[in-house]
Amino acid sequence: MTAVERIGVRVYTVPTETPEADGTLAWDHTTLVLAEAVGAGHLGIGWTYGAPATAGVITGELAGLVTGRDAHDTAGANEAMNRAVRNTGRPGLVAGAISAVDLALWDLRGHLLALPLARLLGGAPRPVPVYGSGGFTTYSAGRTERQLRSWTEEQGIPRVKIKIGESRGTREHRDLKRVRAARAAIGDRVELYTDANGGYRRKQAVRIGAALAGEGVTWFEEPVSSDDLAGLRAVRDAVLPDVTAGEYGYDLPYFARMTAVVDCLQADATRCGGLTGWLRAAALAEAHGLDVSAHCAPHLHAHAATAVPNCRHLEWFHDHVRIERLLFDGTLDPAGGTVTPGADGAPGHGLRLNPARAAAYRTA
Repeated sequence: MTAVERIGVRVYTVPTETPEADGTLAWDHTTLVLAEAVGAGHLGIGWTYGAPATAGVITGELAGLVTGRDAHDTAGANEAMNRAVRNTGRPGLVAGAISAVDLALWDLRGHLLALPLARLLGGAPRPVPVYGSGGFTTYSAGRTERQLRSWTEEQGIPRVKIKIGESRGTREHRDLKRVRAARAAIGDRVELYTDANGGYRRKQAVRIGAALAGEGVTWFEEPVSSDDLAGLRAVRDAVLPDVTAGEYGYDLPYFARMTAVVDCLQADATRCGGLTGWLRAAALAEAHGLDVSAHCAPHLHAHAATAVPNCRHLEWFHDHVRIERLLFDGTLDPAGGTVTPGADGAPGHGLRLNPARAAAYRTA
């Protein structure tokens, strides 16, 4: 047995380039909470995006549970962590803490076995589709067009997404104007996706969905709140674009409910229990005839995507791609619209913290 010798944590906060917003939230910085798992002279890292208080859950409630366990028993460690937080409350930042530790343990396993996670998880280095994601509601028309063209023309990514539902759905005219402008910028051969972040009401979302279909939009993410399952089902049954949701799923029962109301299930390994939880969510989706799409944090999902036959794509989310390139070495290249994790043979997920670049952003 190779024991986990230590679980550590670091916190990094990175300002956005400009203030950003979607349909229901605005922000000017993003916090990455990094978990470290050490064993037999090897280091595994994983992370989540969320509140700095997540670090306290890792050090105060999870580190002692995992230290001393078999480093290869990722399923057992995941179960132990989930049971231990019953009274703390698992959803939210606690789930993020569990996810970060689980991801670090999987990375550690890859290093112990000298294998990329793509192979360890039963896949192989193969191309995984990505879609460019950003187009924030705070962007000017020019900035949005430049971002879209950087994905489609400079990097050759054939699918892109912008935010709509601005100001909780109160700016429909601007939403549709921005969608039309996006279509004009990318042309007819690129897939156009939209994300309302739950900003619309049910019938409003149906009206918007009809207009989106007229612009060739094929992906309508969170047209209403993801808590409104009846609303998601009603919109899904009324519009042509695929209705998608699931990024706020923290456990399998949530995903089980979601499979009945979406066309494609989204899951986020930094929230749903790490790779252990994400792979289970993907299997659940497959059992219901659905694809799964990896939400944000693309470098943490890429290897698992090679082992999941129903993974439609990874979200190449602007903020997270920027942060992961800033803090880590070994990031992937989406040229041509795909990434190929594990192609260089690097163990684990292939990313290593760059201390020199990261130091300026460390807050704990």
